[in-house]
Amino acid sequence: MRVPAVLCCLVLVVAGCGGLSTPAEPTLADDTTPTAEPVGPTVGTVTDVPPPRPAVEVSVTAVVDGDTIRVEYANGTRDTVRLVGVDTPEVHAENDPPEFEGVPDTTAGATCLREAGIDASNLAKDRLLGRTVGLAFDPNLDRRGYYDRLLAYVVVEDRLFNYGLVRSGHARVYDSDFTRKTAFDRAESEAREAGRGLWQCADGATAVADGGTVTAGASGLAITAIDYDAPGNDNENLNAESVTLTNRGDEALSLAGWTVSDDADHRYTFGDLTLTPGASVTLHTGSGTDTDSDVYWGREGAVWNNGGDTVTVRDAGGTVVVERSY
Repeated sequence: MRVPAVLCCLVLVVAGCGGLSTPAEPTLADDTTPTAEPVGPTVGTVTDVPPPRPAVEVSVTAVVDGDTIRVEYANGTRDTVRLVGVDTPEVHAENDPPEFEGVPDTTAGATCLREAGIDASNLAKDRLLGRTVGLAFDPNLDRRGYYDRLLAYVVVEDRLFNYGLVRSGHARVYDSDFTRKTAFDRAESEAREAGRGLWQCADGATAVADGGTVTAGASGLAITAIDYDAPGNDNENLNAESVTLTNRGDEALSLAGWTVSDDADHRYTFGDLTLTPGASVTLHTGSGTDTDSDVYWGREGAVWNNGGDTVTVRDAGGTVVVERSY
């Protein structure tokens, strides 16, 4: 049995051999046998695809954005990884709405995509940053792409993170000849039809809640940010725990009598507040002086569970307007 080159290097380093140069990238075998039929836990009618066999394990040291991370190998070598097959909206540059099917080529479309890009970046930070993950490579692609970034699948907890981004609507499928493209295309199609994540930016989209996505209701109201894990002790930093709502509609929206609640049915009721088109309001868990852009729940303890929760907004009549889970 042939021993992979990187493993040899690691063995030699552990043995204390001197004079070895650290390889710039892993040389373990590609995963060349993707399973044709996806299996695994379902979300809607789309299932997980089996993850490829990782070639190497790395530590994630930084998240550049939703589809790009920085990693460190066990021997201390560092690298930048561009996730295979996916493209999340930009957060450090301008977005081009026509790249995302159905998203209008307008300022509102670009703004919506930027918010979706931030959401994707936050998801990557939550799931990957500081963790050990597996990297796998696609036999149809070069190892490196633009800017000499390593092109890889990221496997975390036996799940293919790249695919999860597409399935949840955090990314579109990047047009390249990677082996899992059919499954990715199918997942994107369903996410787009359901209005998940970035696809709620599309013309006429109304969305329902689906794990960790930005959502928008028919009223135009969207839950655009959930800061559920305040720095330090959540109960001692209540105003850093917050939920942000944005009016993405074309008309002013009165929130008087509307409520925000969690899974445990803790409820906040808005006073006489109106959001003009494009305006946002942030609901802080702690206490403070309400303004047009910031309101305060006045609670003495944290509301939003760090391990996952659902934000539900209801109108004055109790009808659910929009939900978002994380």
